[in-house]
Amino acid sequence: FPGAAALLVSGVLLAGPVTLRLIAARDDALGAPARHGAEAKLRVTVTERPRPVRSAGYADRQAGASSVVIGAEVISAEVRGHPVASSGRVVLLAPFQQWSGLLPGQEVTARGVLAPPRGSALTVAAVSVRGPPAEIGPAPWWQWRAESVRAALRAACSVLSPEAAGLLPSLVVGDTSGVSSQVDREFTEAGLSHLMAVSGSNLAVVAGAALLLLRVLRAGPRASALVAGAVLVGFVVLAGGEPSVLRAGVMGAVGLLALALGRARSALPALAAAVGVLVLYDPAMAVNFGFALSVLATAGLVLVAPRWVTAMIRRGIPPGIAEGLAIPLAAFLVTAPVLAGMAGEVSVVSVAANVLAAPAVAPATVLGVVTAALATVWPEAARLPALAAGPEAEWLLALARHASRVPGALLPWPAGWWGALLAAVVVAVLVLAFRRPALRIALALALVCVLLVVVPVRVIAPQWPPPDWVAVSCDVGQGDAEVLATDDPGRAVLVDTGPEPGPADACLGRLGVDRIPLVVLSHLHADHIGGLDSVFDGRSVGAVAVGPGRMPGWAWRQVAEVASRHGVPLLELDIGRRLDWPGLTLEVLGPHYVNPRQGDETDGTGINNTSVVLRATTRAGRVLLTGDVELLAQSALLTDGTDLHAEVLKTPHHGSRYSLPQFFAAVSPRVALVSAGAGNPYGHPSRSTVDTLAAGGALVARTDTDGDAAVLSQKGELALVRRGK
Repeated sequence: FPGAAALLVSGVLLAGPVTLRLIAARDDALGAPARHGAEAKLRVTVTERPRPVRSAGYADRQAGASSVVIGAEVISAEVRGHPVASSGRVVLLAPFQQWSGLLPGQEVTARGVLAPPRGSALTVAAVSVRGPPAEIGPAPWWQWRAESVRAALRAACSVLSPEAAGLLPSLVVGDTSGVSSQVDREFTEAGLSHLMAVSGSNLAVVAGAALLLLRVLRAGPRASALVAGAVLVGFVVLAGGEPSVLRAGVMGAVGLLALALGRARSALPALAAAVGVLVLYDPAMAVNFGFALSVLATAGLVLVAPRWVTAMIRRGIPPGIAEGLAIPLAAFLVTAPVLAGMAGEVSVVSVAANVLAAPAVAPATVLGVVTAALATVWPEAARLPALAAGPEAEWLLALARHASRVPGALLPWPAGWWGALLAAVVVAVLVLAFRRPALRIALALALVCVLLVVVPVRVIAPQWPPPDWVAVSCDVGQGDAEVLATDDPGRAVLVDTGPEPGPADACLGRLGVDRIPLVVLSHLHADHIGGLDSVFDGRSVGAVAVGPGRMPGWAWRQVAEVASRHGVPLLELDIGRRLDWPGLTLEVLGPHYVNPRQGDETDGTGINNTSVVLRATTRAGRVLLTGDVELLAQSALLTDGTDLHAEVLKTPHHGSRYSLPQFFAAVSPRVALVSAGAGNPYGHPSRSTVDTLAAGGALVARTDTDGDAAVLSQKGELALVRRGK
């Protein structure tokens, strides 16, 4: 009864202020203009560090961050030149280059188009910002000081490998500016993405390390509490002092309190009070997935994990191992329902990955904090703890990479409330199964069946790649990547590398390719060169070849830099060049007319027409690889009298409508491969192009619907196998 009464009183006390905040946001003066897409001029205070929005490259648009999302609070507003009274919360979607350097606390003026918000009930409008920020005010001293420390940390980490140098600041203060899209994807698929965001565990590790040091120095309880509290506050400031960081700080303090007291009875009221205060401070947290995950993870840490640790120690498991197993397992189980419902997928390798990551996270975090502290006063000395944190960062990178490549690492799951409820039921069944001997036996038998039936089919005898494949069109999203096999197992030629690191690398891994004598880049658009760097991961590459085009300039410089860094030659292919390997011959058929070093690099059609056109002779017959050639280049090939006939056609320009029916007739393919991204905004492939190919007798395979598509030679006959999405 006392607990229920306390809950009722707390609810009543919270309901009033929260309701008033919600009503004020609902009735804000920017709400109606946002629903009509009005233009506005806003004076705002930045409340969060700009978060980059990354996208894959396409054509002359370089991959990476092109825009940022910024949380802000309105100071004053004008809509269509008329002032309106608003003090609500807005989200700015702004250009990356001009807005990424802002800090929380700065006042700026923004112009843009209003739109209704999505998500938080306290956000009154979203603003698509046009142009740079105007009338920029100064940042609070602690914010610019924290940013200078973060910059010094990034500089000190430059002694590490590029990926480790980007990862370490994210482990320490959530600074993901140096994390590549490939690393981000691998951590997400491995269930380790929470390591790259500031969470309560970060703060508990830092404050816990401070307490441990103070205990060694025999400091008293009060002094230890004061110093640990100061360290906690300093870390919150270093990480940015944003609402999400404050939330993590409170949760970290609760976790630290529980660890220090060792009493769940004290931790539970502290956690409940912290949740109430945070929701009162910012009611939007009540519907924030990050807040829910943070609260649940903290509850698992302070309520569930200690009991499991005690039970394991009672059964003879050493304390260190027991903690390493219980903490990540408890965190995974209590957060799994929310993660499953939110993401619509479940990482089956998450628990194992987090268990293996746990020994490296705390040392890397502490060493990173030491690096940050030294970097501003003694940069040379800061390199030593950064180097000491290098092996831990490399271990986490390798762990995420290998875990993400486990077949079936991500399982599809129903999204939304039903998915969360189903995941909660599964978690409850698993917990009950481990507590009841009969259910444990049943669960063990089910796992044995999975290991004996599913794993051999998926791993030991996988359905992919099919035997005797000679060419594969890889599903790399909106881009191109084709693999041509030689007669030497594990050795293949790669034509184009997709729009970003990761997908082409994964496709090559599925095919078992570890030696690439030649990578051919048909032309220098982003969706053909973006994955080049990842192709070198764990593989030997003989050379990189390009055509005569050198546009866009940034792409040419990027390709040259990657080739130079990996120590491989950069070759230019000219018409008539013939290249031979066992079971594979390449002949260069085009381009015919381009000036290799002149032209407008924004002319996408002109750059497409510089594509290298290759004719590959394989055991399954001829394969014509056309890059993105459009009407003019196709016409040049036809009028030149080039023999274009091939059994397999890599359809030009992702199946766009800019293809000549006469060109398709001259090729007369039996199989047409179309490489396009699912749901792409360009309308690729064109319905007319697909219909023309099918009417000519070609069997069409599309990566956007079929996934990887392989051409086989079975007893001298051509065959096509689709991997599926």
